[in-house]
Amino acid sequence: MAFKYLVIVESPAKAKTIEKYLGRNYKVVASLGHIRDLPKSRMGVDFENNYEPDYITIRGKGPVIKDLKKHAKKAEKVFLAADPDREGEAIAWHLSFLLKLDNEEKNRVVFNEITKDAVKTALKNPRHLNEDLIDSQQARRVLDRIVGYQISPLLWKKVKRGLSAGRVQSVALKMICDRENEIKTFEPEEYWSLEANFQKDRKKFKASFYGLNGKKADLPDNAAVQDVLGKINQKETFDVKKVVKKERKRNPHPAFTTSSLQQEAAGKINFRTRKTMMIAQQLYEGISLGRGGAVGLITYMRTDSTRLSETAKAEANELIVNEYGEEFAQSKPKKQTKKSGAQDAHEAIRPTSAARKPEDIKQYLSKDQFKLYSLIWSRFIASQMKPAIYDTMRVDIEQNDVTFRANGSKIKFKGYQMVYAESKKEKDNMLPDLQEGDALKLESLEPNQHFTQPPARYSEATLIKTLEENGVGRPSTYAPTLETIQRRYYVTLKNKRFEPTELGGIVNEIIEEFFPNIVDVNFTADMEKDLDAVEEGKKEWIELIDQFYRPFKQEVDKAEKEMEEVEIEDEPAGFDCEKCGSPMVIKMGRYGKFYACSNFPDCRNTKAIVKKIGVTCPKCKKGEVVERKSKKNRIFYGCEHYPDCEFTSWDKPIGRDCPKCNHYLVEKTTKKQSQVKCSQCDYEEAPQK
Repeated sequence: MAFKYLVIVESPAKAKTIEKYLGRNYKVVASLGHIRDLPKSRMGVDFENNYEPDYITIRGKGPVIKDLKKHAKKAEKVFLAADPDREGEAIAWHLSFLLKLDNEEKNRVVFNEITKDAVKTALKNPRHLNEDLIDSQQARRVLDRIVGYQISPLLWKKVKRGLSAGRVQSVALKMICDRENEIKTFEPEEYWSLEANFQKDRKKFKASFYGLNGKKADLPDNAAVQDVLGKINQKETFDVKKVVKKERKRNPHPAFTTSSLQQEAAGKINFRTRKTMMIAQQLYEGISLGRGGAVGLITYMRTDSTRLSETAKAEANELIVNEYGEEFAQSKPKKQTKKSGAQDAHEAIRPTSAARKPEDIKQYLSKDQFKLYSLIWSRFIASQMKPAIYDTMRVDIEQNDVTFRANGSKIKFKGYQMVYAESKKEKDNMLPDLQEGDALKLESLEPNQHFTQPPARYSEATLIKTLEENGVGRPSTYAPTLETIQRRYYVTLKNKRFEPTELGGIVNEIIEEFFPNIVDVNFTADMEKDLDAVEEGKKEWIELIDQFYRPFKQEVDKAEKEMEEVEIEDEPAGFDCEKCGSPMVIKMGRYGKFYACSNFPDCRNTKAIVKKIGVTCPKCKKGEVVERKSKKNRIFYGCEHYPDCEFTSWDKPIGRDCPKCNHYLVEKTTKKQSQVKCSQCDYEEAPQK
């Protein structure tokens, strides 16, 4: 079929969606991501010639480039429609180079959402390639290459093969290691609480010890508690000394940025960071909605901006008035403030149409797509609604200069919470109608001993939040960074929390000692600001690289001379090799520790380290069930006699059979509870908290 215009995007899904919006004069094809990059086998940066990158065609992309050139020759005009960010600009630039397009011609089109109107408007308003965006991406790529390709060989040489270092990943690893050190050195401190149960008429309520003589006081030990108890006469009444009634507003959160979406998806729908971005990509590129065809359901999902277009706000306002009532809609649009350090190049992540309610399109979405779309839609709508309003009450209750305080609250107006519930659900805590001077009967006193807890290990969500707060990395870097430090076995996820491995600790110590700037949060954050300055045309990328490289090269030279080889000693396994009789040892591998024969390389016998759970295999009835790990580091359970017995289960067998169908029972665990269920039928036992 003849066509006049060629539109090039990155992915086939995006191409398929866009082609449906355009007439037969257009052909839309995909480059399948990047087509040129720095070579993998060497540095690819010319240090003698202003850090000139040596780009080569990515292996395997030959047929794709051949097709693109063939289509480009037939077209009167080529439009480069890669994603609207630095990386998309770089892809467009590489395409322009390979297809020998005229840079004086306006052939770059960008759209923040894949809808018919947005795509057609973009094609009517093409622009030149943005050299500042290209330079910024090129600076980032060269910088990461210099760090990775100069530190990684040192780690290979001095520690073990297969290790790597990187600007953002090294900071993330240091944060995890620092937190682990805090936990190890943490010394718990004792403190006490004292609760009183009061009664007015028939209503009972609790109050907590506040202080003495009208001043706030702590209860560091039992002696302090006994001192307070000694001042209280439990047979006498307490007086209500002060009642403060207020109205408290809780404002809705703004629509999602990339990092806030990743954090909220982890907390609310239990999505890993990588999964969140993969599903978001699908929603952005287009989902087929029956006869209506494919349509992009959300705006571009890599953004650090909370800005919304006036059109989007007006559409949300109309829906809120129609669905919930005028009293829930904001009378005046909320003033949008740009977050410090935010690029603000795109809008926040929002649905492309507020009128496209999740329930209306549920039948066209997968279970995971529906969950994420619902989260994005409800957060966006809520951001344009009025605050929730609470009636609050604070009461100070006294006897003999001992003060207890009670706080109560009741929701008066749900506001945005009609649409978007808080992660921590607030329950109404109603106090009786108390007045100053009321006498209250003391029912009982409850002293409790507590100890301070160490800081919690980072989850994916809290690590992303901390990286973002410190200005380290950008929205598109978080998911691949977390994936890399796990793939390198620097950290493991246990109970959804990061723990550094022995190998991760060693690598972190080496980089801290020899390359302190690389793991310095402030240095890395300042580097991000400099890269942003390149994007804004305020700084030359070559100057930025030079300022970094000169002192960094001195650190590399020093490390080459002074860094000692680290020998990760093998631990005795406590049993002999069944093949040659030599002692078995525990070695550190790419995916963790494993058993290996000490007579290597003459004997290459290896075994996975497995943990027995004390349950007989429900399939063969001979072997024991052991805990194993999948390639993605997810725990599953299988028979020790694999491959002779192929029993496997994601859920932990408990060694009992179902009373209903005689299949084996398993333990299913969530954040809050574990529950015993049948592996086959609908039988389940009462949950154990």
